[in-house]
Amino acid sequence: MADDLLVIIPTRGRPGAIPEIMQAWDDTGATADVLFCVDKDDPELAGYKQQAKAYADDGRVRFVFWARKRLVGTLNQAAVKSAPSYRFLAFMGDDHRPRPAEQSWDERIRICLSGGPGIVYGNDLLQGEKMATAVAMTSDIVTALGYMAPPAMVHLCVDLCWVDWGRGMGRITYLDDMVIEHLHPAAQKAQMDAVYEECNSPEQVSSDAAAYYDYRDNGGLEADLDKLRKLVASV
Repeated sequence: MADDLLVIIPTRGRPGAIPEIMQAWDDTGATADVLFCVDKDDPELAGYKQQAKAYADDGRVRFVFWARKRLVGTLNQAAVKSAPSYRFLAFMGDDHRPRPAEQSWDERIRICLSGGPGIVYGNDLLQGEKMATAVAMTSDIVTALGYMAPPAMVHLCVDLCWVDWGRGMGRITYLDDMVIEHLHPAAQKAQMDAVYEECNSPEQVSSDAAAYYDYRDNGGLEADLDKLRKLVASV
């Protein structure tokens, strides 16, 4: 892999999403590397292994098969491991699809983040500017914090944290015309499945919301922003 941007995609139960995502890469002319993170206990593991074999010769694509850590744990493991090798790191869900535009989305990310530590996100056609449901950042943010998403959360609310980080460090850009569509049941663009049911269960919503408010209001966010502001000042 030779690109300076890595897109990390934790995925579970949806091996059929892999060719759709890579078709989106082709349709948009993207050259960014992509890392698919698959759980070893995934019920569709055989399907993922078939996809890994199918893309074995695609220099953009890599698969890892790890013990399950849920979305945030998996993302953080991949981001921390990858930060020394990439200038920029991004997250997308396996239900995100970049869409064609005059300039490719991955090149816009590189340009936007070329000035130093920062965060950028586009329009998911669902939450828009409110939430960074797909996000990119300079890898020095991950190195400074030791994670890409606050580990107190499991799946939800991390998109709010990324906006909090970017605004708090004064280095965030929302690109309304950079569409990375979120094909989510809330937008009537996907059917509910076991993964959606688990991560959007009342218990998970309550737990992650409580973890987010605790992080935001009881010192966690401010401690991270102190590190991020020092990072900006050091450049």
